[in-house]
Amino acid sequence: MKNLQLPQKIMLLGSGELGKEFVIAAQRLGNFVVAVDRYAGAPAMQVADASEVISMLDGEQLEEIVKKYQPDFIVPEIEAIRTEKLSEFEQRGITVIPTAAATNYTMNRDRIRELAAQKLGVRTAKYAYATSLEELTQATATIGFPNVIKPVMSSSGKGQSVVKSPEEVAAAWEYAIAGARGDTQKIIVEEFIDFEIEITLMTVKQWDGPTIFCPPIGHRQERGDYQESWQPAGISPTQTQQAEAIATKVTDALGGAGIFGVEFFITPDEVIFSELSPRPHDTGMVTLISQNLNEFELHLRAILSLPIPKIELFSAAASAVILAEGHSKQISFANVAEALKVPDTDIKLFGKPNSRPYRRMGVALAKGNNTQEARSKATIAAKTVKIL
Repeated sequence: MKNLQLPQKIMLLGSGELGKEFVIAAQRLGNFVVAVDRYAGAPAMQVADASEVISMLDGEQLEEIVKKYQPDFIVPEIEAIRTEKLSEFEQRGITVIPTAAATNYTMNRDRIRELAAQKLGVRTAKYAYATSLEELTQATATIGFPNVIKPVMSSSGKGQSVVKSPEEVAAAWEYAIAGARGDTQKIIVEEFIDFEIEITLMTVKQWDGPTIFCPPIGHRQERGDYQESWQPAGISPTQTQQAEAIATKVTDALGGAGIFGVEFFITPDEVIFSELSPRPHDTGMVTLISQNLNEFELHLRAILSLPIPKIELFSAAASAVILAEGHSKQISFANVAEALKVPDTDIKLFGKPNSRPYRRMGVALAKGNNTQEARSKATIAAKTVKIL
């Protein structure tokens, strides 16, 4: 896929804050972007050339908009998509990122886990599946306590909980079902890994070039959702090499091109594969301030087979999320100027049309002499912003 002429027509399936930054990167090189989501006014729609509101689980609606726009590329940003339609589009000559088959694998935690653990022999947490509370009760007894319960299809940690005893299983089942995306009621229960740090390795797979990596990103989660991330992660060169080898093995099996957010648990003795997203990753928002090319620009360049120079880290950097506390359809932000007084910081507000408790509404970014300083600055800036 060399020497593509620009502009290309890109259809983005899912139009959240990550999609918004991808649209900005695409438009800086003159491309035409159609942003698609299930609700109007989604962040990426605000900067795209065109937008459509559909259920992406509805194959007929997907068919209709693809016929309408005839995109060169289809770029999924979320999990809840009728993936079998993507295979049909690919057969018609539309490039699906990373590929239709890879998208189908990675939209569900069960498929990507089985690929890594069973087919590739990669170390993962022990796991089991359940489609009923009875099955989940049996699975948790087999895996042991504590464990982690979550839907096989979800986003941003929705439906995920740490379960410490059999008495908590029923509540975890209800929470996982409520947080599931798509039309499946399949739950995964995993061994709880006592890790030192969780990392995301942003892995850039090219059509015709070698797989390359951003410096590993450390991150911290609450309620299964990321709260802050930092770069560099502070792991050893040996651990980095092990993570890169595993990420290469898994992404080679998936094929295609684009950026993959590959998550790992790092323990004193092991580098353990956790999850994979075939697109920019929320923890990678730190690259908006830390690198010469951010994750969205890298995704675009890999998709369009454009040259990627050496990825350079400017300095230690961090991100911290700005969370909503309540439900509202009228959003405004206070103290943004105060937040920006924190040295070497930036604020990104996503433009989501409404809020709910713990919904990510923005992110604070900061640079520092070391990751501890950067994390402190980002956290202070994020807490300074008030959502009204």
